[in-house]
Amino acid sequence: MPPIVECVPNISEGRDQDKIRRVADTVKTVRGVTLLDVDPNADYNRCVITYAGEPQACVEATFRLTKAAYEEIDMRQHHGSHPRSGAVDVAPFVPVRDIHMAECAELARQYGKRVGEELGLPVYLYEAAASVPERTNLAKVRKGEYEALEEKLKQPEWIPDFGPTKFVPSFGCVITGARFFLVAYNVNLKSSDLDAAQEIALHVREMGWPIKDGKGEEILSVTGKKVFHPGPLLFVKGMGVYLDEDKFCQISMNLTNYLITAPHTAFEQVKHEAAARGVEINGSEVVGLIPLQAVLLAAEYFVWRDNLPRPASEFDAVMLAHDKLGFSAFRPFDPKKKIIEYTIEE
Repeated sequence: MPPIVECVPNISEGRDQDKIRRVADTVKTVRGVTLLDVDPNADYNRCVITYAGEPQACVEATFRLTKAAYEEIDMRQHHGSHPRSGAVDVAPFVPVRDIHMAECAELARQYGKRVGEELGLPVYLYEAAASVPERTNLAKVRKGEYEALEEKLKQPEWIPDFGPTKFVPSFGCVITGARFFLVAYNVNLKSSDLDAAQEIALHVREMGWPIKDGKGEEILSVTGKKVFHPGPLLFVKGMGVYLDEDKFCQISMNLTNYLITAPHTAFEQVKHEAAARGVEINGSEVVGLIPLQAVLLAAEYFVWRDNLPRPASEFDAVMLAHDKLGFSAFRPFDPKKKIIEYTIEE
């Protein structure tokens, strides 16, 4: 069987369904790739597009998608609640079957080189494809976002890995790389208090929260940077977000290694921190796709915690996790469309 790679470009358009469709449909023009999921969010003004297939076919599909996004999206008009640096904000290559991380990193370099040379766009490499250690962390590469990019490109330490140092106002830049399967996971709060949501997120994520002195002022290091108290959940990035259309807040998280911190662990920690602040939760949401293993780990946990009978089938286990985590509390969760192994089978 051929190796399979997953690609998960995040484009900076979550409201115009026609634009989203035109960008996503470019994936369907490439043989050897299957479009698995298109997940827009109007408040974030962002769309997560997921597809999988043969390695070189995925490189071609991601290039065509980027070209279409360049034509369809104007970053000068973009506003949303999610951090972003470009029309194709991030484009990771993820090993799924019979392919190593190093090979996915090379695919990211091939893609980035084409985008830089053929489209004339700045490209940064991150995670396993990072050219220097300082660019491994996506948040550091994206720091300042689109608004700071023009000045950032002038700094010697932020020369792009591919493409020009020239700022392209209508697009911004692309960040691409290779990484472990990331689970984009949100926990819904029964609250519209953004300050409380942000406080909860700080006390959940790995980076933690700024340490303050007796006067309530943030403590700085000798180099003038904030000093953080480490958070409880490894491999978790998180922030509090207010959804304008739906009038409630979410704890929006990226679980970068679900084998270390699984969705159910993040869910329970958010529930704990929310309760400490008098806030209730209302289920959770998977953005994009999730591995079957992550869902089954949740089922195992709830069987143990609640002393439940073991599910009779895999489907029963999936539905147990679904119910306990409230996967459909905000938007419907269809296992056949949201669990990557099932989508590939389909």
